[in-house]
Amino acid sequence: MPDASPARTTELARRLAALRALIAEEGLDGLIVPRSDEYLGEYVPASAERLAWISGFTGSAGVAAILTDRAAVFSDGRYITQMDEEVDASLWEKRHITETPPREWLSSRTQSEVQTRIGYDPRVMSRAARDALQSSRIELVPTSRNLIDAIWSDRPAEPLSPAIIQSLEFSGVGSAEKRSELAEALAASGHDVTVVSDTTSIAWLLNIRGADVPSTPVTLSTALLHRDGRVDLFIDERKISPEIRQWLGNEVAIRAPNEMAEALSGLSGKTVALDPAGTPVWFEQTLAAAGAKTVDVTDPCALPRARKNRIEQQGARTAHLRDAVAVCRFLYWLKSSAVGSTELDAAARLQAFRAEAPEYRDDSFTAISGVGPNGAIMHYRVTPESSRPIGADMVYLIDSGGQYPDGTTDITRTVWTGPNEPPAEIKSCFTRVLKGNLLLARAVFPVGTTGHALDSLARYALWQARLDFDHGTGHGVGSYLSVHEGPQRIAKAPNAIALAPGMIVSNEPGYYRPGAFGIRLETLLLVCEPEIGPDGKAFLSFETLTLAPFDQRLIDIDVLGEEDARILDTYHAHVLASVGPLLPSDERSWLAHACSPIKRK
Repeated sequence: MPDASPARTTELARRLAALRALIAEEGLDGLIVPRSDEYLGEYVPASAERLAWISGFTGSAGVAAILTDRAAVFSDGRYITQMDEEVDASLWEKRHITETPPREWLSSRTQSEVQTRIGYDPRVMSRAARDALQSSRIELVPTSRNLIDAIWSDRPAEPLSPAIIQSLEFSGVGSAEKRSELAEALAASGHDVTVVSDTTSIAWLLNIRGADVPSTPVTLSTALLHRDGRVDLFIDERKISPEIRQWLGNEVAIRAPNEMAEALSGLSGKTVALDPAGTPVWFEQTLAAAGAKTVDVTDPCALPRARKNRIEQQGARTAHLRDAVAVCRFLYWLKSSAVGSTELDAAARLQAFRAEAPEYRDDSFTAISGVGPNGAIMHYRVTPESSRPIGADMVYLIDSGGQYPDGTTDITRTVWTGPNEPPAEIKSCFTRVLKGNLLLARAVFPVGTTGHALDSLARYALWQARLDFDHGTGHGVGSYLSVHEGPQRIAKAPNAIALAPGMIVSNEPGYYRPGAFGIRLETLLLVCEPEIGPDGKAFLSFETLTLAPFDQRLIDIDVLGEEDARILDTYHAHVLASVGPLLPSDERSWLAHACSPIKRK
């Protein structure tokens, strides 16, 4: 468990008091502290873990609001249980960000006759995020410095990982071709320059990777793409080797990060395109002060990055097969040796299996390894303090992934540790989650369909039992990039981005009983090329990339039904044929049993 000692509480209280004193010195009534860094990425370096430093909350999505007499931390349904365990209730209120948005919380705690001055750092917040806080009672005031950094005396140094080449063997398309296509679109729209602030977009555009943040192979940088195809890359020169400089070519100029303000000031009279949801609002404010015209666009790299080319698609298949060998070996170990181990032991064992592959580079995120009640924490992060022993007759959930030069993986399996029969209620819940996964995986849908339209397929069987899960059903996945990649998704919330051939999206319905157990079953799906129906309309479908068996001990055949049993048997036969020949004999025998046709009554 996270450190909940009196000394820890005292230290967090000291930090909060120091921040409040600085807020008052700045003439402010409060401050917003988002989880995001200057690049607005999901994963941030240790030097940018400002929300965790001030509040103790370590989730990857959240925001804090600090007033003179109270403070609150907000996050979504994935992290509510985690907030209960990490955030000290004597210092912070804990709020579900959808049920109680920060704007409502702030407005309800301010004097109606006086507009409250709330500070924010425009370098770590997008305009969209800032505008979501606007209300008649609140004046949002940009600060000239980050107030957390001003009091964080032992703040870690910023990362300096070297940039590395992502060769055409894996990227499939050269950087010059990508830049040319985007520049043509930029010029056709009448824009002079576009801001590229998403580090995964820069990695994709320039065919480079790095290791500046955990799990996502990027090097922290920002860029300006000009209508003639030139790029100004703002990056610490210590990250750029002579080989990388040659790889980037003459049309990519290397500039120091602190030169960005000067570069933006030089765009007076130009039309600059930027993504209001993905670019820090500081860019827009600086451009406006310089006399440039800004135009709202979506990140021009996002959609082509999401639509994997043929080389990237084949790379994903290869990476998933390689990953499946590690996962199946782990599941065999889990069956034979897990009882008596701990959550931390299991996560380390799976990482070790992955690391045996020469192509393995890193985990794609910190594994979620949870048994019993810890499995009910949707984004649980096991630590030496929180690690539970894996005992007999327990539900164990493992959500993990690997980074390889040819692809990024993400898989979740939930297993019963045995030896006794699982309770009927757990089997029913598991089977309904499985039915949702199988139904979504075999969906056929017209071209132009969004993930929002498919979300209910994954929930249908759960809904019939009056059950549900409080997270999205699917997120995009990158090609040796972020395991959580937009712009596509499958979720209850509407999304305007239609699923398109080449996109990779997760399929991960779940069910969570706080204090008892958690169930999630995740596979990755590749959107296939369209097929024409009898009426001439084009339809899409999915190819399942993930290859690992589902635990048949947790299946209730009466709930599963004959149709889903046939679909499951077909999937398991494919897993056995693909992965079995790559396993040692004992593990191959286990896989043959795990993938055997499900027993009917």
